[in-house]
Amino acid sequence: MSKLVLVDGHSILNRAFYGVPLFTNSEGLHTNAVFGFLNILFKLIDDEKPDYLAIAFDVHQPTFRHEMFKDYKGTRKPMLPELREQVPVIKELLHKMNITTIELPGFEADDVIGTMSKIGEDAGMDVCVFSGDRDLLQLASDKVMICIPKTKKGQTTVEKYKTEEVKELYKVTPVEFIDVKALMGDSSDNIPGVPGIGEKGATNIIEQFGSIENAYEHAEEISNKRNKTALLEHYDMAQMSKVLATINRKSPVETKIEDCVFEDIYTADALDMIKHLEFKSMIPRFSGVTLENKYEDSFVKISQPDKAEELFNNLKSADKIGLYIYGNNDITGISICKEDDAVYFLPVFGLITKEYLIFHIRDIVNSNCIISVANIKENNDIFNKTILENDENSNLFDVEIAAYLINPLSNTYLYDDIARDYLGITLPSMEEIFPKVKKGEVSPYEIEENVINYCCYNALVNYKAYDVLKSKLIETDMWDVYSNIEIPLTYALYSMEKCGIMIKPEELKEYGNRLNGDIKILEKEIYDEAGHDFNINSPKQLGEILFGEMGLPGGKKTKTGYSTSASVLEKLEPEYPFVRKILEYRQLTKLKSTYADGLAVYIGDDSRIHGKFNQTITATGRISSTEPNLQNIPVRMALGREIRKVFVPKDDCVFLDADYSQIELRILAHMSDDENLIEAYRESKDIHAATASLVFHVPLDEVTKTQRSNAKAVNFGIVYGISSFGLSQDLSISKKEAEKYIDDYFKSYPGIKNYLDNSVKEAKEKGYSTTMFGRRRPIPELKAGNFMQRQFGERVAMNSPIQGTAADIMKIAMINVERELRKNNLKSRIVLQVHDELLVETYKDEISTVQDILVKNMEGAANLHVPLDVDVKEGNNWDEAH
Repeated sequence: MSKLVLVDGHSILNRAFYGVPLFTNSEGLHTNAVFGFLNILFKLIDDEKPDYLAIAFDVHQPTFRHEMFKDYKGTRKPMLPELREQVPVIKELLHKMNITTIELPGFEADDVIGTMSKIGEDAGMDVCVFSGDRDLLQLASDKVMICIPKTKKGQTTVEKYKTEEVKELYKVTPVEFIDVKALMGDSSDNIPGVPGIGEKGATNIIEQFGSIENAYEHAEEISNKRNKTALLEHYDMAQMSKVLATINRKSPVETKIEDCVFEDIYTADALDMIKHLEFKSMIPRFSGVTLENKYEDSFVKISQPDKAEELFNNLKSADKIGLYIYGNNDITGISICKEDDAVYFLPVFGLITKEYLIFHIRDIVNSNCIISVANIKENNDIFNKTILENDENSNLFDVEIAAYLINPLSNTYLYDDIARDYLGITLPSMEEIFPKVKKGEVSPYEIEENVINYCCYNALVNYKAYDVLKSKLIETDMWDVYSNIEIPLTYALYSMEKCGIMIKPEELKEYGNRLNGDIKILEKEIYDEAGHDFNINSPKQLGEILFGEMGLPGGKKTKTGYSTSASVLEKLEPEYPFVRKILEYRQLTKLKSTYADGLAVYIGDDSRIHGKFNQTITATGRISSTEPNLQNIPVRMALGREIRKVFVPKDDCVFLDADYSQIELRILAHMSDDENLIEAYRESKDIHAATASLVFHVPLDEVTKTQRSNAKAVNFGIVYGISSFGLSQDLSISKKEAEKYIDDYFKSYPGIKNYLDNSVKEAKEKGYSTTMFGRRRPIPELKAGNFMQRQFGERVAMNSPIQGTAADIMKIAMINVERELRKNNLKSRIVLQVHDELLVETYKDEISTVQDILVKNMEGAANLHVPLDVDVKEGNNWDEAH
C-alpha cells in the first residue's frame, strides 16, 4: 500500500534551530537549523520509506483564514533573524532534492497538511504526518498516523499516534481533542481558551459530553461548579477558541498527490549546495553522485623521465606554479599546475625517484617563480628553507595560512574549502575521492586515478587561489601580518618540531607507577567509606553514592542521574573529605592517562618528543600544540608540576625558560592608554597591590593578601570581560559585592572602561576586532538575536585584541630569537613555546649569549607605552627552569 508522508516544515525547522547549537558557514550564513532539519528528514525517510513526500510551510507573512486570527495567531513572536535567514535556504535545498514543498497564502501549514492528509486517506493511502505540534493530533485516524519527535537522554525518538493512541493518552478521540484544546487554551498558539478551565477540567468535560456545544446544552450536569460557571460565562470565547484550534481540511490546495512522488533526492545540485553549506558529514549520503567537473580533463600523468625533464625545463620560465606534495612523511608523488588548464602528476616511479623530485623542487624554490602551496611547515623537509632565508618577498606562498588569516573561524582550510570560499567552485573532497582510506595510506599504484585527481585538485587550487588570497590579504590590511609574522613563524615552528624536546622515559614510567600506587590507595579509601566497590569513573554510580546513599546536599538530577560535574563537587569539597578524595582521584587518573601514559606514546627513538605546533587552529592567533599537547601540562598542583621534571636538556646543555610577566595586562595598559595603569607599570609597582590600593581605598603598604588576591582576580577577569556573576563565583562573594569591585575598578582605571566600551562599539560596526598588528578576528555573535550569544560576542570583542596582540608579540619574539640564534651560529635551539613562555635548550658555553638574546628580542618585540618584562630562569629540567 502506498505511503504519503507530510512534514510540517516550520515546526521541524524551529525544533532543529533550538536543538542544534548556533553555527555558520564560512560566509557567515547561519546553518544550524538547516543542518538539524536535514538530519531529522533523513531519519524520517530512512524509517518511513515514503512513496509520496511533501513539506508544508507557512507563508512568511500570512493572511489569516479567519479575521479573528489577526488578533490571536497574528500576535506570535517574530522569528529570530538567525532562524529567518535559514527558511529560504532549506526551501531552495529541498527544491534541489526534488522534494515537493507546499505553501498556501491565507492558510497555515496545518491547513495544508490537514487537507493533503484527508486526500491521501480518502485515496486509501497510509498517511504519516510529521510535526512537533500536537495540534495535529486532531488529524489522527486509523489511516493517518501523527509522528511527533521527542528528545530523551540526548536521543531523538518519535512518538506515533493513531486514533487509539490519542484516546489512550488524552481520554478523548482525535476530533474531540479540538474541543479539549479550545477549552484549556494554548498560549504558544495564542488560543485564549476559557478562563479557569485547565487541561484536566477540559478533558473531563469533553470525555463526558463529547463537544463544547453539548457540554453547554447540559451545563447543569457539569459537577465542577467553577468549570460550569466558566463555560456559561465564556461560551463565546470557547466557540472562538474552537474555530482557532480547528485545522481546515478543505483548504484550496492545488498540489496533487501525484505531484509529491518521492524520487531520488540525492542530486548533483543538492550535493553542490550541501558542500556550499559545509555539511561534510552529509556528503557520504551522496555517494555515487558526481558533480560535473571540467578540470579532470586537464590532469596529466607524467611517468617518463624525458617528459618530466621537459616539464621542469618549462617551469624555469614560469611566473607562478601551484605545487602539491603527496605522501605522509615520505614523498610518493607531486602535482604541479602552471596554467589554469594544465595540471601534471609525477609519481615516484622508475627513474623518477624521490631524490630527483626533491632536487627539482628545490631548484624551483631557489628561482624567482612564485610557488603556491598549502602548509609550508609540513613540507619544509623538502623546501629546506630556514628563517634567515625568508623575507616578505619570499617566493613560497602558503594558501592555508592566508585563508586562515582571512577567516580564522573556519574548522579546516583544505583545497575544497578554499575552492568553495574564494574561487566559487565546488570540488570533490578528500573523503569523496578516498571514501575508505586516509591520505597517504595507499600507494599511487593501488588507486592511481584517485591519487592523481586528489593531487591535481590540490595543485590546481593552490595555483588559482594565489592571486585571490594575496589580494584579499592586502585589501584587509593583513599582508604585513602574513609576510612578517606568519610566514617567518612557519620556519621557527619547523625548527622547533624537528629539534623536539628530550624526555626521560624511565623517569616518566616511574612517575606513572607512583601515580598508580596513589590511585590504588585512594580507591581503597573511597570504597571503604562508601561501604562497597563501585565504578568511580561512572557519573551515574558516583551520583547514586553521593546523593542517594550518602544523602549529601546539592544533588541535581539530570536525565541520566545526578550531576557529578567538577562545579557540583567543588562546592561540597570543603565540608566533605569523601568528595575531596573523589576530586583527587580524578586528578590523579587524568595525570596517569593523559601524561604518564599519554606522553610515552610520542617518545621517538632519539628519546625526544617531536610535537606539532599549529598556526591555523585558534581564532585569536595563539599557537596551539598537538600530538601531544605540551601547552597543557598542569602546573597548579605539585604532582602535576612533577611531570615537567621528566623534560630535560641533552648532555652539556641546560634549559633557559623566558617568560613574559603579565603581558596581557601590559597590553591592556597600552591599548587603553589608562594613566593610572601605565604609571603603575612604569614605576615597577606590584600591579595587583596597586589595583587593590585604588579599588579598596587603602595605602599601598597596607594592602592585605586577600585584597591583593581579589584585585588580581579582577585585573585578569577584566581582560576576559568577566561579569559580576563570574567574579562572584571566582571569589565566593555576593554578586552585589562583585559589582562594586568592578565599578570601583573602572573608577580607578577610567581609560580601561572607555577602551572596552569602544572595542565593543567598533567590533559591532565593523563585524570584527583587530590586534595592534592588524590581525582580524570576526565576531558574528555580535549580531545574533540571542542575548547570550551577543554577550559572548561582546566579551570576545573586549578580549580578542588583547589576547591576539599577546599572540602576535610572542610570535615576533620567537621569530627574532630563532633568527638571531642562527645568525650567531649558535647551537642552542628553542624546544618549546607555551603561551607566554619560550624554553631554549642552551649549550652551557652559550648561556650568557642566549640569555641576552632572549631578553633583548622578547622585550623588544613590541613598542608599548609600558615596558615588556621578561623573566629568564635556568634549570636542569623544565620544572627547575620554570
